[in-house]
Amino acid sequence: MLFDRMIDRWGRGPLAAVVGVPALLVLAVLVGAALRYDAPAPTRRAAPPPAATAAPAEDETVPPAAPPPAGLPVIDYEPAPAGFPADPRPLDVTPLTEGLTPTRNIAAYDAPGGRPRALLAPTINGVELTMPVVERRTGWTAVLLPSASRRLAWLPAGGWTPVALRDQLVVQRRTHQLTWYRHGSPQHTWPVSLGLPGQETPLGRTFILGTTPPPEPVYGGVDVFALGAIPDDLDAVPTGLKGAHIGLHTWQDDDTLGENVTNGCIRLTRTAQQTLLDEVRPGTELVVVDALPTS
Repeated sequence: MLFDRMIDRWGRGPLAAVVGVPALLVLAVLVGAALRYDAPAPTRRAAPPPAATAAPAEDETVPPAAPPPAGLPVIDYEPAPAGFPADPRPLDVTPLTEGLTPTRNIAAYDAPGGRPRALLAPTINGVELTMPVVERRTGWTAVLLPSASRRLAWLPAGGWTPVALRDQLVVQRRTHQLTWYRHGSPQHTWPVSLGLPGQETPLGRTFILGTTPPPEPVYGGVDVFALGAIPDDLDAVPTGLKGAHIGLHTWQDDDTLGENVTNGCIRLTRTAQQTLLDEVRPGTELVVVDALPTS
């Protein structure tokens, strides 16, 4: 079964493209293998102002970007190529206030001045790609990588445009809550269902990749957010969900809210999902933590 389209709601036309998106796009929502690693406790800090790319000082050297070799793969909906660095702060819940969108195919590197590993295109399956900016070094910008979990790509200057990001979604696994923030201020908190034991909703920060129509009536007739993250253990994914991303969606009823019953997805009420569909754009950060600090 193929989905016909991903829908663009933020001023770039009512239909981004007619594409053959796997049904697993939204069932993305359904998959997520357990993530087990020792990570620092999250901290909640106010949103910083959007960072500007400063010109290097006269005595500061910008690491040069090696020309990308012919034949580099273009990152699409399939898992991204290996070799990209891990996000050094996966549980940092400081809001990411700026993203970027490629304006042409650009090379993604494993470090400033490092090796080009793949190409990033302006769209994935016809939907405009916006990635949150997580770090800057002189002449280079790091973004969360799509079709990968907790991985960064480093980009040299040129070939992309900045995009302001006003929203952030934070999921707390311990309390089964999702909070929507705007400019660092909480707007609403909703109960959610999360991944069952062995398929826990993965920890870490990712972002909204795009939306797709609900594949079946059980999704409540409301569009689904596909996230940039993929399952941690691809071999543990049920056969029917191979190739899926993690996602955010509603359900036909609210009977299991607050429970661990999904295959890794984040499930919330129809009203909450519709609110987020109306308010937040692709590129918006979503970070999953066990719990936020209480002080």
